[in-house]
Amino acid sequence: MTNDTYIEFKKKRELGDIIQDTFIFIRSQFKPFFGVFLKIVGPFLGVMLIALALYLWYVGNLLTGGNISPETLGMAGLTQLLIGILYLVSLLTVYAISQSTVLHYIKSYTEGKGSIDFETIRSNVYASFWSFIGMIFLVSICLFVGIMLCCIPGIYLWVPLSLAFSIMVFDQMGVSEAFSESFKLVKDHWFMTFATLLIMFIIWYVASLAFSIPGTIYSYAKMGILSGELDAESMMNAFQDPIYIFFNMLATIAQFMLNIITLVAGALIYFNLNEHKNFTGTYERIQNLGKTPEN
Repeated sequence: MTNDTYIEFKKKRELGDIIQDTFIFIRSQFKPFFGVFLKIVGPFLGVMLIALALYLWYVGNLLTGGNISPETLGMAGLTQLLIGILYLVSLLTVYAISQSTVLHYIKSYTEGKGSIDFETIRSNVYASFWSFIGMIFLVSICLFVGIMLCCIPGIYLWVPLSLAFSIMVFDQMGVSEAFSESFKLVKDHWFMTFATLLIMFIIWYVASLAFSIPGTIYSYAKMGILSGELDAESMMNAFQDPIYIFFNMLATIAQFMLNIITLVAGALIYFNLNEHKNFTGTYERIQNLGKTPEN
Protein backbone atom coordinates (compact mmCIF):
# COMPACT_ATOMS: atom_id res chain seq x y z
CA MET A 1 0.00 0.00 0.00
CA THR A 2 1.64 3.24 -1.11
CA ASN A 3 1.00 6.96 -1.30
CA ASP A 4 2.61 9.39 -3.71
CA THR A 5 2.84 12.24 -1.19
CA TYR A 6 5.63 11.18 1.14
CA ILE A 7 6.22 13.17 4.33
CA GLU A 8 9.68 12.89 5.87
CA PHE A 9 9.31 12.37 9.61
CA LYS A 10 13.03 12.19 10.41
CA LYS A 11 13.92 15.87 10.29
CA LYS A 12 13.98 18.98 12.45
CA ARG A 13 10.79 21.02 12.63
CA GLU A 14 9.62 24.21 14.26
CA LEU A 15 6.35 24.35 16.20
CA GLY A 16 4.35 25.58 13.21
CA ASP A 17 5.83 22.88 10.97
CA ILE A 18 4.81 20.14 13.40
CA ILE A 19 1.22 21.37 13.52
CA GLN A 20 1.05 21.82 9.75
CA ASP A 21 2.64 18.46 8.91
CA THR A 22 0.33 16.68 11.35
CA PHE A 23 -2.70 17.65 9.31
CA ILE A 24 -0.92 17.18 5.97
CA PHE A 25 -0.03 13.61 6.96
CA ILE A 26 -3.56 12.78 8.11
CA ARG A 27 -5.06 14.30 4.96
CA SER A 28 -2.63 12.58 2.58
CA GLN A 29 -2.93 9.22 4.35
CA PHE A 30 -6.64 9.47 5.17
CA LYS A 31 -7.90 6.46 3.21
CA PRO A 32 -5.10 3.92 3.87
CA PHE A 33 -4.58 5.07 7.45
CA PHE A 34 -8.20 4.86 8.57
CA GLY A 35 -8.57 1.59 6.68
CA VAL A 36 -5.79 0.07 8.77
CA PHE A 37 -7.02 1.77 11.95
CA LEU A 38 -10.58 0.46 11.63
CA LYS A 39 -9.46 -3.07 10.73
CA ILE A 40 -7.31 -3.34 13.85
CA VAL A 41 -9.08 -1.09 16.35
CA GLY A 42 -12.64 -1.37 15.03
CA PRO A 43 -13.66 -4.68 16.71
CA PHE A 44 -12.37 -3.54 20.11
CA LEU A 45 -14.03 -0.14 19.66
CA GLY A 46 -17.31 -1.91 18.88
CA VAL A 47 -17.13 -3.92 22.12
CA MET A 48 -16.37 -0.74 24.08
CA LEU A 49 -19.36 1.09 22.59
CA ILE A 50 -21.70 -1.82 23.37
CA ALA A 51 -20.39 -1.89 26.95
CA LEU A 52 -20.92 1.89 27.21
CA ALA A 53 -24.51 1.64 25.93
CA LEU A 54 -25.30 -1.21 28.36
CA TYR A 55 -23.72 0.65 31.25
CA LEU A 56 -25.74 3.82 30.59
CA TRP A 57 -28.92 1.79 30.27
CA TYR A 58 -28.31 -0.08 33.54
CA VAL A 59 -27.48 3.15 35.37
CA GLY A 60 -30.79 4.59 34.17
CA ASN A 61 -32.59 1.41 35.13
CA LEU A 62 -31.24 1.56 38.68
CA LEU A 63 -32.01 5.28 39.04
CA THR A 64 -35.62 4.84 37.97
CA GLY A 65 -36.07 1.47 39.65
CA GLY A 66 -37.62 0.12 36.48
CA ASN A 67 -38.14 -3.67 36.45
CA ILE A 68 -36.15 -3.97 39.69
CA SER A 69 -37.64 -5.38 42.84
CA PRO A 70 -36.03 -5.28 46.30
CA GLU A 71 -35.16 -8.98 45.84
CA THR A 72 -33.31 -8.37 42.56
CA LEU A 73 -31.68 -5.06 43.50
CA GLY A 74 -28.44 -6.72 44.58
CA MET A 75 -28.22 -8.73 41.36
CA ALA A 76 -28.92 -5.61 39.30
CA GLY A 77 -26.14 -3.75 41.12
CA LEU A 78 -23.74 -6.64 40.49
CA THR A 79 -24.69 -6.69 36.81
CA GLN A 80 -24.04 -2.96 36.58
CA LEU A 81 -20.66 -3.44 38.28
CA LEU A 82 -19.66 -6.20 35.85
CA ILE A 83 -20.72 -4.10 32.86
CA GLY A 84 -18.79 -1.15 34.30
CA ILE A 85 -15.69 -3.32 34.60
CA LEU A 86 -16.19 -4.55 31.03
CA TYR A 87 -16.42 -0.94 29.87
CA LEU A 88 -13.25 0.12 31.71
CA VAL A 89 -11.29 -2.90 30.41
CA SER A 90 -12.49 -2.31 26.84
CA LEU A 91 -11.71 1.41 27.18
CA LEU A 92 -8.16 0.66 28.30
CA THR A 93 -7.77 -1.91 25.52
CA VAL A 94 -8.98 0.47 22.81
CA TYR A 95 -6.75 3.25 24.11
CA ALA A 96 -3.67 1.00 24.08
CA ILE A 97 -4.37 -0.58 20.68
CA SER A 98 -5.28 2.73 19.04
CA GLN A 99 -2.03 4.34 20.22
CA SER A 100 -0.03 1.33 19.11
CA THR A 101 -1.74 1.21 15.70
CA VAL A 102 -1.05 4.87 14.95
CA LEU A 103 2.62 4.66 15.97
CA HIS A 104 3.29 1.36 14.19
CA TYR A 105 1.58 2.72 11.08
CA ILE A 106 3.95 5.69 11.13
CA LYS A 107 6.90 3.36 11.73
CA SER A 108 5.93 1.23 8.73
CA TYR A 109 5.36 4.40 6.70
CA THR A 110 8.81 5.83 7.49
CA GLU A 111 10.61 2.53 6.92
CA GLY A 112 8.82 2.01 3.61
CA LYS A 113 9.25 5.63 2.49
CA GLY A 114 5.50 6.04 2.09
CA SER A 115 4.67 2.36 1.64
CA ILE A 116 3.06 0.41 4.49
CA ASP A 117 2.74 -3.28 5.31
CA PHE A 118 -0.58 -4.07 6.99
CA GLU A 119 0.40 -7.51 8.28
CA THR A 120 3.55 -6.14 9.90
CA ILE A 121 1.59 -3.33 11.53
CA ARG A 122 -1.04 -5.71 12.89
CA SER A 123 1.48 -8.23 14.25
CA ASN A 124 3.50 -5.45 15.91
CA VAL A 125 0.37 -3.97 17.49
CA TYR A 126 -0.63 -7.29 19.03
CA ALA A 127 2.94 -8.10 20.07
CA SER A 128 3.34 -4.78 21.90
CA PHE A 129 -0.09 -4.79 23.56
CA TRP A 130 1.06 -5.57 27.09
CA SER A 131 3.97 -3.13 26.82
CA PHE A 132 1.49 -0.36 26.00
CA ILE A 133 -0.77 -1.43 28.87
CA GLY A 134 2.21 -1.33 31.24
CA MET A 135 3.29 2.08 29.97
CA ILE A 136 -0.25 3.46 30.32
CA PHE A 137 -0.39 2.36 33.96
CA LEU A 138 3.09 3.72 34.69
CA VAL A 139 2.41 7.08 33.04
CA SER A 140 -1.02 7.37 34.67
CA ILE A 141 0.38 6.72 38.15
CA CYS A 142 3.19 9.25 37.67
CA LEU A 143 0.84 11.92 36.33
CA PHE A 144 -1.67 11.29 39.14
CA VAL A 145 1.00 11.66 41.80
CA GLY A 146 2.40 14.73 40.05
CA ILE A 147 -1.02 16.39 39.83
CA MET A 148 -1.63 15.69 43.51
CA LEU A 149 1.58 17.59 44.27
CA CYS A 150 0.15 21.02 43.37
CA CYS A 151 -0.27 20.24 39.61
CA ILE A 152 3.09 21.71 38.52
CA PRO A 153 5.01 18.40 38.85
CA GLY A 154 2.23 16.73 36.86
CA ILE A 155 2.54 19.27 34.05
CA TYR A 156 6.31 18.83 34.04
CA LEU A 157 6.01 15.02 33.84
CA TRP A 158 3.29 15.18 31.16
CA VAL A 159 5.72 16.58 28.58
CA PRO A 160 8.38 13.83 28.53
CA LEU A 161 5.98 10.98 29.34
CA SER A 162 3.80 11.92 26.35
CA LEU A 163 6.71 10.81 24.16
CA ALA A 164 7.44 7.56 26.00
CA PHE A 165 5.10 5.59 23.72
CA SER A 166 6.83 6.88 20.58
CA ILE A 167 10.24 6.00 22.04
CA MET A 168 9.01 2.51 22.85
CA VAL A 169 7.96 1.95 19.22
CA PHE A 170 10.56 3.82 17.16
CA ASP A 171 13.57 2.96 19.35
CA GLN A 172 12.28 -0.54 20.15
CA MET A 173 12.75 -0.09 23.88
CA GLY A 174 11.05 -1.71 26.83
CA VAL A 175 8.76 0.16 29.20
CA SER A 176 11.39 1.12 31.78
CA GLU A 177 13.96 2.08 29.13
CA ALA A 178 11.48 4.24 27.21
CA PHE A 179 10.36 5.85 30.46
CA SER A 180 13.93 6.91 31.31
CA GLU A 181 14.80 7.90 27.74
CA SER A 182 11.81 10.26 27.51
CA PHE A 183 13.37 12.60 30.07
CA LYS A 184 16.72 12.57 28.27
CA LEU A 185 15.05 13.29 24.93
CA VAL A 186 13.13 16.31 26.21
CA LYS A 187 16.09 17.78 28.09
CA ASP A 188 16.89 21.31 26.81
CA HIS A 189 13.68 21.28 24.70
CA TRP A 190 11.01 21.12 27.41
CA PHE A 191 9.32 24.47 26.73
CA MET A 192 9.16 23.96 22.97
CA THR A 193 7.72 20.47 23.47
CA PHE A 194 5.24 21.73 26.07
CA ALA A 195 4.01 24.51 23.78
CA THR A 196 3.47 22.09 20.89
CA LEU A 197 1.68 19.51 23.03
CA LEU A 198 -0.49 22.18 24.62
CA ILE A 199 -1.61 23.57 21.26
CA MET A 200 -2.43 20.08 19.97
CA PHE A 201 -4.33 19.31 23.17
CA ILE A 202 -6.39 22.50 22.80
CA ILE A 203 -7.19 21.58 19.18
CA TRP A 204 -8.25 18.09 20.29
CA TYR A 205 -10.32 19.43 23.19
CA VAL A 206 -12.20 22.03 21.14
CA ALA A 207 -12.92 19.52 18.37
CA SER A 208 -14.08 16.90 20.90
CA LEU A 209 -16.25 19.49 22.63
CA ALA A 210 -18.01 20.19 19.36
CA PHE A 211 -19.12 16.55 19.14
CA SER A 212 -20.39 16.52 22.74
CA ILE A 213 -22.56 19.64 22.29
CA PRO A 214 -25.49 17.89 20.49
CA GLY A 215 -25.85 15.35 23.33
CA THR A 216 -25.66 18.09 25.96
CA ILE A 217 -28.28 20.22 24.22
CA TYR A 218 -30.58 17.21 23.77
CA SER A 219 -30.31 16.14 27.42
CA TYR A 220 -30.87 19.71 28.66
CA ALA A 221 -33.91 20.07 26.41
CA LYS A 222 -35.41 16.79 27.55
CA MET A 223 -34.87 17.60 31.23
CA GLY A 224 -36.53 20.99 30.76
CA ILE A 225 -33.47 23.03 31.68
CA LEU A 226 -33.63 25.11 28.50
CA SER A 227 -37.30 25.95 29.07
CA GLY A 228 -36.82 26.64 32.77
CA GLU A 229 -39.15 23.79 33.79
CA LEU A 230 -36.96 21.15 35.38
CA ASP A 231 -38.39 17.65 35.05
CA ALA A 232 -36.89 15.29 37.67
CA GLU A 233 -38.41 12.21 36.06
CA SER A 234 -36.87 13.07 32.69
CA MET A 235 -33.51 13.47 34.39
CA MET A 236 -33.76 9.92 35.71
CA ASN A 237 -34.91 8.53 32.36
CA ALA A 238 -32.21 10.29 30.33
CA PHE A 239 -29.73 7.43 30.67
CA GLN A 240 -32.19 5.00 29.08
CA ASP A 241 -33.02 7.29 26.17
CA PRO A 242 -31.68 5.69 22.94
CA ILE A 243 -30.99 9.12 21.45
CA TYR A 244 -29.00 10.20 24.53
CA ILE A 245 -27.04 6.93 24.40
CA PHE A 246 -26.41 7.44 20.66
CA PHE A 247 -25.03 10.95 21.23
CA ASN A 248 -22.73 9.63 23.96
CA MET A 249 -21.45 6.88 21.68
CA LEU A 250 -20.91 9.41 18.89
CA ALA A 251 -18.93 11.71 21.20
CA THR A 252 -16.82 8.76 22.40
CA ILE A 253 -15.99 7.67 18.84
CA ALA A 254 -15.09 11.27 17.94
CA GLN A 255 -12.76 11.58 20.94
CA PHE A 256 -10.84 8.46 19.94
CA MET A 257 -10.63 9.45 16.30
CA LEU A 258 -9.54 12.99 17.11
CA ASN A 259 -6.92 11.62 19.50
CA ILE A 260 -5.11 10.47 16.35
CA ILE A 261 -4.17 14.13 15.79
CA THR A 262 -2.25 14.29 19.07
CA LEU A 263 -0.58 10.92 18.41
CA VAL A 264 0.70 11.95 14.97
CA ALA A 265 1.91 15.26 16.43
CA GLY A 266 3.64 13.34 19.22
CA ALA A 267 5.48 11.20 16.66
CA LEU A 268 6.61 14.33 14.79
CA ILE A 269 7.80 15.86 18.07
CA TYR A 270 9.73 12.67 18.85
CA PHE A 271 11.50 12.68 15.47
CA ASN A 272 12.24 16.38 15.79
CA LEU A 273 13.88 15.94 19.21
CA ASN A 274 15.65 12.77 18.08
CA GLU A 275 17.08 14.70 15.13
CA HIS A 276 18.36 17.43 17.45
CA LYS A 277 19.99 14.82 19.64
CA ASN A 278 21.09 11.97 17.34
CA PHE A 279 20.86 13.31 13.73
CA THR A 280 19.39 9.96 12.69
CA GLY A 281 17.57 11.27 9.61
CA THR A 282 20.53 13.41 8.56
CA TYR A 283 22.89 10.42 8.66
CA GLU A 284 20.40 8.32 6.66
CA ARG A 285 20.10 11.00 3.98
CA ILE A 286 23.90 11.31 3.73
CA GLN A 287 24.24 7.54 3.36
CA ASN A 288 21.56 7.51 0.66
CA LEU A 289 23.17 10.26 -1.43
CA GLY A 290 23.84 9.03 -4.93
CA LYS A 291 21.87 5.83 -4.44
CA THR A 292 19.24 4.86 -6.99
CA PRO A 293 15.95 3.16 -6.07
CA GLU A 294 17.37 -0.13 -7.39
CA ASN A 295 20.26 0.07 -4.89
